[in-house]
Amino acid sequence: MKITAIETHHIRVNCDIGATAEAFSGLNWTRLDTLLVRVITDQGLEGWGEGFGHSCCSATRAALDTQVSPACLGQDARDIRGLMERLAQTFHLFGRNGPLVYALSAIDIALWDIAAKAAGLPLWRLLGGSPVGSLPAYASLLRYGDPAVVGEACIRAAQQGYRHVKLHEIDVPQVAAARAAIGPGLGLSLDTNCPWTVAQAIAMARRLAPYDLAWLEEPVWPPEDHHGLARVRREGGVPISAGENAAGLHDFRSQFEAGALDIAQPSITKIGGLSEMLRIAPLADAFSVKLVPHCAYFGPGWLASLHLHATLAPGAPFERLFMDLEASPYHELVLAPGGSVRVPDQPGLGRDPDPEVLHRFRVSEPSVLRG
Repeated sequence: MKITAIETHHIRVNCDIGATAEAFSGLNWTRLDTLLVRVITDQGLEGWGEGFGHSCCSATRAALDTQVSPACLGQDARDIRGLMERLAQTFHLFGRNGPLVYALSAIDIALWDIAAKAAGLPLWRLLGGSPVGSLPAYASLLRYGDPAVVGEACIRAAQQGYRHVKLHEIDVPQVAAARAAIGPGLGLSLDTNCPWTVAQAIAMARRLAPYDLAWLEEPVWPPEDHHGLARVRREGGVPISAGENAAGLHDFRSQFEAGALDIAQPSITKIGGLSEMLRIAPLADAFSVKLVPHCAYFGPGWLASLHLHATLAPGAPFERLFMDLEASPYHELVLAPGGSVRVPDQPGLGRDPDPEVLHRFRVSEPSVLRG
């Protein structure tokens, strides 16, 4: 089964988070950019993948169109492990993280979609999972800054059925407002996106301890300071999570060996796709580190994350950005009614994207490369 063509689709959809957000990570969070990748084979099967993402879509797309996709044409779509290993080694000179690895992630997800379709199975079944139907979701709030607005957003999330809320704030008053709003019965966690030195992170963790955080996510800059993060875990009194910015299996092993993590959070559209996630999961288990995959997207990466989460972490909450989209190529599959998300049971990822939505919200014409 040879790969005969690869398309890239960049879409931009308006989103509403219910208030004015503070800009962070280079975004103002009024629009959501998604990069979808379609891999076509000579046997009529095709698969869809997603490469991270948001304001990085153009860079990831360039890596796909100019480097990764040309190297995939003519390759056997069934040889996922072999092809991904060859691609990773071929392009390692250009970085072991960032847009090129995001591009590899997109191809990998699409190939797994094809493999599950060829088998006539939903991806979770191909991966050896048990049927779960749905997963509990947690509301991943954006950064608001104003404690009152944070509290109001938390109340809306609780009213919508979420039993866990994650903040993206960087100070104590916002966390205090969140805990006051939802009370002691709901889970609360905090993703800070690497703002502090080790000493600052320890001090902040101690200040945050009274608010009963399920985890404190990425409190240290730079994220590669695994031994510093381990100090925060030992001395701060709050469970620590990280992994969204990790560079593959060996980066996670370094974190595990340093004792830096209570919770590992690899991101399927950033880490190298399902193939790399499937290598990381048993290692996390061997180190008794809980796996709670990261998911800050709504494209094929969302669906792939659902299947993987259902297989490897069915008891953990599933991340959903707390926003309303003007439209989605997957319609109701990206919603969380009652605070839970549905795991598709159709072959492959469970659904191909709606072409009308791709056309309506395209940033530019799709790029098509044929072999």
